[in-house]
Amino acid sequence: MEVAPLPLLFLVLLPAVVASVGETAHPGYAHAECGVASPALPERQEEFDGGRIVDISHYYRDDMPAWESGEGVGEFLRLARSMSNGSDIANFSELRLTAHSGTHVDAPGHVFQHYYDAGFDVDTLDLAVLNGPALLVDVPRDKNITAIVMESLRIPKGVRRVLFRTLNTDRKLMWKKEFDTSYVGFMEDGAQWLVDNTDIKLVGVDYLSVGAFDECIPAHLIFLEKREIILVEALNLEHVTPGIYTLHCLPLRLRGAEGSPARCILVK
Repeated sequence: MEVAPLPLLFLVLLPAVVASVGETAHPGYAHAECGVASPALPERQEEFDGGRIVDISHYYRDDMPAWESGEGVGEFLRLARSMSNGSDIANFSELRLTAHSGTHVDAPGHVFQHYYDAGFDVDTLDLAVLNGPALLVDVPRDKNITAIVMESLRIPKGVRRVLFRTLNTDRKLMWKKEFDTSYVGFMEDGAQWLVDNTDIKLVGVDYLSVGAFDECIPAHLIFLEKREIILVEALNLEHVTPGIYTLHCLPLRLRGAEGSPARCILVK
């Protein structure tokens, strides 16, 4: 009986070896075999680089509050295609939520139809305003933001970005599923005082609306009328102290949308 040369024998056996490996693991994940230790649990952080960078955006979850709803945001993330059943080679999720969910920005078209029709969407917002030095201030805890409160804060001329921390943070309203109409926000006269007496071009607040519930639309109209002020809402200001920071806030480039979720950070 003639014996095949060694190189030829190797080539004959190689397909069988490959096939046996393919039965237990996808070729792209050949390292993920039995006996390999599972990866460590991911670490969730609010601060990075030794506390120099602080994430001030809320992470999305089913029980995050939604405007005028007692049921929260609901199921916003769905795994449409899954590796767990072996039907695909990758996981593929779908998002379903409003553009004003969680930490987000408002564009002028949010409350002005003519701006919406003209295309003043979130993709037209000025990144130079959304990024730069910002002042975090504590608002008196027993008041909405009125003209008297704005005057008492003594915000210096020249300050262009201000984040207003209120009783909303103390009450942890963004951690409660049910929408709370008693949240602190700007009253109409407070918004007008800011426009008339400061150089502020970015207003950040710690609940779902910059305007107090009873004067929500009037406050928005004042802020957005001239398209000079950007509103950032539902910020997480629990882990920072009053002072000056560098703000970086980036909404998604959703052309045609009057609002967008945003990732916002402060750099000390």
